[in-house]
Amino acid sequence: MTAYDAIVLAGGAAKRLGGADKPGIRVGGRALLDRVLAACAGASTTVVVGGRRPTARAVTWTREEPQGGGPLAALDAGVRRTAADWVLVLSADLPFLGESTVGALLAAAGEGRQEGALCTDQDGRDQPLVAVYRAEPLRRELALLATEHGSLSGLPLRLLTNELDLARVEAGPLASFDCDTWEDIASARSRIREHGTVLDEWINAVKNELGIELDVDTDVLLDLARDAAHGVARPAAPLTTFLVGYAAAKASSDDDGPAAVAEAARKAAALALRWADENETQ
Repeated sequence: MTAYDAIVLAGGAAKRLGGADKPGIRVGGRALLDRVLAACAGASTTVVVGGRRPTARAVTWTREEPQGGGPLAALDAGVRRTAADWVLVLSADLPFLGESTVGALLAAAGEGRQEGALCTDQDGRDQPLVAVYRAEPLRRELALLATEHGSLSGLPLRLLTNELDLARVEAGPLASFDCDTWEDIASARSRIREHGTVLDEWINAVKNELGIELDVDTDVLLDLARDAAHGVARPAAPLTTFLVGYAAAKASSDDDGPAAVAEAARKAAALALRWADENETQ
């Protein structure tokens, strides 16, 4: 993947939320800001423009001048703390943004000689805060706008994007969904709990809470839990999966963690089946 730095804009007054601390509002048990930080975990440097707060991973903090000066002023403050040739720019209120969208933006930006790539929503509208920009033209246009207008404070983002040659990426229907109102927050929380995605969301939330980056085959663990519950007793399911995780942690390093989990699960599942077979032959 193309090397990049990330800038997450986490300031703003959140007027439509009654002045609430929007980046800290939780959706699916995780702060909106932490959800966005998870999507750009591959950044060499991540700069958050906004008030300092606890985050799930380390970031660089900065503030726009003047505070509350708007997205262009915040973007300018953030880009001053980056060094990569490509800069990913995100708002801090994107609950469904994933690494796949970040990858699609980087791929589109790197295909030709364009100056970046941004997402478009389902209605075809540009989303300049779900975008990747080439650093040099981004800095150039910010400097020109500051000179022309005397300041970047209060200027709209379209003044920047209108001057850049950008590819457009049609992301998934929720990739650029942002939370500006309490209705948006309620909708996001409801979508998180939809049947088709709730398990993945829960696993990601648990890994985030525990500081675990391990990717494992959840179907293997679910099958193990089923075998333990049916072949031994229902309380055996959670206890067995816990013991498998403990054994895998003792036996592995971070590099072969998924394989260690799979092997421990295989052994435990085989044991549960042997246990069940004994009951059937009595």
